Amino acid sequence: MATSVTMGKTGSVVWQKIKGRKGQVRMVPSSEVSYKKPGPLHKYTSSGSRRRWMKRSEKAASTR
Repeated sequence: MATSVTMGKTGSVVWQKIKGRKGQVRMVPSSEVSYKKPGPLHKYTSSGSRRRWMKRSEKAASTR
């Protein structure tokens, strides 16, 4: 699926590649490959509660 690279002081963070909206490739922690934190305008739901995570698109994580 996505390429993983181990970095960090003790090698505890595993990074994976994802594609952004404009086609650029970024490295994100493997825990954030399928979910992302919402931006300022998407932080709250329609009921007023905080949204913790948003689902990332399947196409984003399909980087080779």
